Amino acid sequence: MTKKALLVMAYGTPYKEEDILPYYTHIRHGRPPSDEALQDLTERYEAIGGISPLAKTTENQAQAVLDMLNEQDKENEYELFIGLKHITPFIEEAVQSINEAGIKEVVTVVLAPHYSEFSVGSYNKRAREEAEKFGINVKSVDDFYRQEPFLDFWVDAVQGAFKEIPAEEHDATAVIVSAHSLPEKIKEHNDPYPSQLEETAELLKSRVNLKNVHVGWQSEGNTPDPWLGPDVQDLTRDLDGTFKYKHYIYLPLGFVCEHLEVLYDNDYECKVVTDEIGAGYHRPTMPNTDSRFIQAMVNELLAL
Repeated sequence: MTKKALLVMAYGTPYKEEDILPYYTHIRHGRPPSDEALQDLTERYEAIGGISPLAKTTENQAQAVLDMLNEQDKENEYELFIGLKHITPFIEEAVQSINEAGIKEVVTVVLAPHYSEFSVGSYNKRAREEAEKFGINVKSVDDFYRQEPFLDFWVDAVQGAFKEIPAEEHDATAVIVSAHSLPEKIKEHNDPYPSQLEETAELLKSRVNLKNVHVGWQSEGNTPDPWLGPDVQDLTRDLDGTFKYKHYIYLPLGFVCEHLEVLYDNDYECKVVTDEIGAGYHRPTMPNTDSRFIQAMVNELLAL
């Protein structure tokens, strides 16, 4: 058996309220946020119960990937390391720990199904650059949204959501597929991210025979640059003006678990809009540690 490291990377989240300022400062490349911006973020966390459940869920997802990978790969034995983008353990710290463990072969996966140079690409680059310092070989998963188990999960999710809606109102139901917005400038470099989300929507449509599927973006950053749109809230209002849908099913499938962007940006902000227009709000449970979601990542890791 060959010993390898499994490096699972994710965005990271504050562990406690005191972490919010340094976390937000790191996201802003070392520039502290204004008091107003910090207060706004703190209030968003308070609105979902204090602090995001993301940290624990990331650990659970990483452990689930490790367990399944070790079970299915009969030639290698993996040890788990977690590396985060904006809070400790940072990606570089995780690679340093891999080096200290004496492991020279690493496979990596980011807890995000779609690829952008701006997101997953930046995680992989940080891991690779740190690994080069120690002569560690890195192989990385870029995306896993085409994996059948991933699609199976979301097929079941959207079908489950339709069961909450009277059959006679299915034709008056919109499905909004979304992911985290990124700056529009990524299009200048032919970044695959926008087309991958569109493709995911088409893959779902072909499997469920969905009629009213719309692609939106959410959770854009607070910067002067334009971000990918339409924003899901604006999209909902526009669709109401054009189609008068009675129900909206939100599938934030660019995300992987219940956290701030889903619990606040969808369950609070989008619901404000559906309440305002008198439509029903629906959002299936996120993948979290569902075995199909975990298998999608493991399939890609085994193929490296």
